[in-house]
Amino acid sequence: MAQPDSKKIFFENLSGAGKAIAVLTSGGDAQGMNAAVRAVVRMGLYVGAKVYFIHEGYQGMVDGGDNIKEASWESVSSMLQVGGTVIGSARCKEFRTHEGRLKAANNLVQYGITNLCVIGGDGSLTGANLFREEWSGLLAELVEQGLIETDAIQKYSALHIVGMVGSIDNDFCGTDMTIGTDSALHRIIEVVDAIMTTAQSHQRTFVLEVMGRHCGYLALVSALACGADWVLIPEMPPEDGWEDKMCQKLSANRAGMKRLNIIIVAEGAIDRNNMPITTDYIKNLVVKCLGFDTRVTILGHVQRGGTPSAFDRILASRMGVEAVLALLETTANTPACVVSLCGNQSVRLPLMECVQMTQEVQKAMDEKRFEEAVKLRGRSFENNLKTYKLLAHRKPESELPTSNFNVAVLNVGAPAAGMNAAVRSAVRVGISEGHKMFAVSDGFEGFYKGQIKEIKWADVGGWTGQGGSLLGTKRTLPAKHVDKIAEQMRKHNINALLIVGGFEAFESLLQLYEARTTYEELCIPMCMLPATISNNVPGTDLSIGADTALNAIVETCDRIKQSASGTKRRVFIIETMGGYCGYLASVGGLAAGADAAYIYEEPFDIRDLQANVEHLTEKMKTSIQRGLVLRNENCNENYTTDFIYQLYSEEGKGVFDSRKNVLGHMQQGGAPSPFDRNFGTKISAKAMQWVTKKLVETFRQGRVFANTEDSCCLLGMRRRALVFQPVVQLKDETDFVHRIPKEQWWLKLRPLMKILAKYKTSYDVSDSGQLEHVVRNRPKESDASVAM
Repeated sequence: MAQPDSKKIFFENLSGAGKAIAVLTSGGDAQGMNAAVRAVVRMGLYVGAKVYFIHEGYQGMVDGGDNIKEASWESVSSMLQVGGTVIGSARCKEFRTHEGRLKAANNLVQYGITNLCVIGGDGSLTGANLFREEWSGLLAELVEQGLIETDAIQKYSALHIVGMVGSIDNDFCGTDMTIGTDSALHRIIEVVDAIMTTAQSHQRTFVLEVMGRHCGYLALVSALACGADWVLIPEMPPEDGWEDKMCQKLSANRAGMKRLNIIIVAEGAIDRNNMPITTDYIKNLVVKCLGFDTRVTILGHVQRGGTPSAFDRILASRMGVEAVLALLETTANTPACVVSLCGNQSVRLPLMECVQMTQEVQKAMDEKRFEEAVKLRGRSFENNLKTYKLLAHRKPESELPTSNFNVAVLNVGAPAAGMNAAVRSAVRVGISEGHKMFAVSDGFEGFYKGQIKEIKWADVGGWTGQGGSLLGTKRTLPAKHVDKIAEQMRKHNINALLIVGGFEAFESLLQLYEARTTYEELCIPMCMLPATISNNVPGTDLSIGADTALNAIVETCDRIKQSASGTKRRVFIIETMGGYCGYLASVGGLAAGADAAYIYEEPFDIRDLQANVEHLTEKMKTSIQRGLVLRNENCNENYTTDFIYQLYSEEGKGVFDSRKNVLGHMQQGGAPSPFDRNFGTKISAKAMQWVTKKLVETFRQGRVFANTEDSCCLLGMRRRALVFQPVVQLKDETDFVHRIPKEQWWLKLRPLMKILAKYKTSYDVSDSGQLEHVVRNRPKESDASVAM
């Protein structure tokens, strides 16, 4: 794929020679911090800079000595999959004093460090900015005290700061996701899924407390991901009299044959008078009012522990590389910035603008301006809250609008984790909009056979955490059976169609659109949600199910690499799924720390294979003990997994031995990740609202008639936006022979994997983050809410 010439080979323009970069982690730890440290170190060394660890956060900077150590390439090996922070973190009261910062400045000057990469929360980043503002004054004081030479003021005239937010709470304004949040959600959902099985056995109510002293993100998103009955967060305290409403809701759910109740509480949950709402208070309330057997579980520091998720590893790696680029591009007049994620794109934002908005949220909560606090958290948070309310609280029949429209939902193609969450969301939002919802079993095969039945609110209870496709899904395309499908649509009076699936779903929608000229029954609003582990659907950067598959790949790679610990040097050849799309191999390789990933989109020959073997041989002669090579299943018909395994085995003789592993359908199975549950839930809700709008627009003279291009759309995530795109317009963007889009954003991540694996390569930074300003309310379409 052609890369833009602008800034293509960045190290020619942005050399780090003569620069010293220090990286530290401060405040609370978060999974993924090590991935960020690794990326900063390796990218820094790659551009020719000296890189230093500052151990124990600001305390290490103040104390100096052995706390500041030069980093080498090997010093960050095998840390990608480790939780917490291996360079340590500590709260430091001394750094808050002028004397403490004077000591820190002196220690940095001794090593010639004028570039700081700080990974922490808003307190850590605020401290870094103050340090930067005082820098020239601190150097002048050090000269006066005779601790440094006079020429040091000129030589080290400016301190450059770039921040990355490491916090499991996701409480920092300006970024959709902070490092560690996704991993914390994994821990919470693992516990909730386990608790639900025991709660169901005993018909119990469980009250779970999750972290979030000042931010309810973890509570809200985990409630959305597991379909909790009630959630309590600090940003939006419940209305007075909430106790009665909650008990009514729990009682109604039990009456509807539900055997358990889940209530999720943020540790900072408050009522309208800013008084805390505790788990014990809720437990006692449920026991007293309803007599339900109730238990309390406080998750505590479990949420901070464990290995980082695939999402956090990729996020931290991208941010770490972006942070080094930002440091290389800074001038004395550049404000301290923080590297953020907006939709699917890296952006740089002025650090203090983000900090000030974060502080405004707390101020709004203190002053009981709760609606404003939710808005200040960002549109993603606001959407989460709206979606939760829509799906968790069913309106009485008397309050529902009566649209008299029938909407059918079906799954098409291979199963993908998160499909069921999307169907649940569609059904419940559809019912809330006043529609009658119909479920089609077994895709279009079931459609033409008439396997269509009405599906109610309660029918989809508990679907969010289920893997696979509960509706059943087939790869059958509709073209051969259009007449029978049209007949079934007429029979059931189907007014709109929502398809959840992969490339087959895209092809199906195209076939239905083209058949509109023959069958008026197909002149209805139709929408598709991309759901496939391969992530090969045109018109979207991400698909439902891809994150779960990535986590399965990364967890397996971790275990495989660990199996070689303590043995002789070993290289593993791993085959991933994906058809002709190399997304899983490439992004999985970045998340697992692979040395190479062979894909169809980037042709390779025997010389490339030989170069990879030689590169691994060189690395194995140092301290690196394990190598990891990923291969997409259809990357090359001749260079099979067996061939590559045999080549590595032969060429690596005497240096390393090789093993191979085909991951197969384990990538398709398992419970959906928190990301896929929420991505599926939220884009499905958005799609159903679009369907309602189109139904109203196209209802004329007693019937629905929609035959325009924009009434047959795919809802996809493009960079920062969720966009409805007519499927006809996506035809030119698609390689139908290989079932992949012609342009794929993730190909720009491949050089990152190579750089972090010590290859010399060109890196296109034309797409890297530019300094922007914090926007209080982004335009409606610009919230991709990718980060859940």
